[in-house]
Amino acid sequence: MHKGRLEIICGSMFSGKTEELIRRLRRASYARASVQAFKHAFDTRVGTAHIHAHGGDRLPAAAVSKSHEIIELCQPEAHIIGIDEIQFFDMGIVHAVMQLVESGKRVVASGLDLDFRGVPFGPMPELLARADEVVKLRAVCAHCSADAHFTQRLVNGKPARANDPVVLIGAEECYQARCRNCYVLAPANY
Repeated sequence: MHKGRLEIICGSMFSGKTEELIRRLRRASYARASVQAFKHAFDTRVGTAHIHAHGGDRLPAAAVSKSHEIIELCQPEAHIIGIDEIQFFDMGIVHAVMQLVESGKRVVASGLDLDFRGVPFGPMPELLARADEVVKLRAVCAHCSADAHFTQRLVNGKPARANDPVVLIGAEECYQARCRNCYVLAPANY
C-alpha cells in the first residue's frame, strides 16, 4: 500500500488559505478523485455546512468538534481529505492526520500558523514539521500595503492585549492583516 501525503497551507487572516484549499480540492475533483472536506464546528461565521473563503467561494464540508471525528467520518473511498481552520483542533489532530496519511490519503489542510499574539497556533508547529509540502501565503498589510504575515486583532479599533483570549471567531470586524512593521500587540493588563 502506498502512503499518502500531507500538504499544509498557512498564513495570516486574509492571505487566501481557504481559497487555495478549495482550489486544490476542486482540482482533484475535476480529475475524478474522491474528495471529502471537514471544518471545525467552532467556525460558524457563515454556517457549518461549507468551507467559506472570504471572497465568497465555498465547498461542502462536514463540521466536527474533535479530531477523532474526522477519522470516524472519513469515507473509505475518499482519496483526498481537506481540513479547513485546522489550528482550532485539539492536539489529537496530528495523530488523526498522520493516520490518514499512513493509510494512503492525501490530506490538504489550511490554517493560521500564528495566533493574534504572533505565537505558533495550537497544533500547527507539529503539522508544519511533518508536512510533505508547506505553502505560506501572505496577505496585504491593511496599513501600508506591504506583504503581511501577522494577524492583527482589534478591540474597539485598538490592538488587542497579549492576555486576551486566543480564540475569537471573526473577520474584518475584528482582524486585519499586518506586516511586521505595522503589527502591534498591546501589553497585557493585569
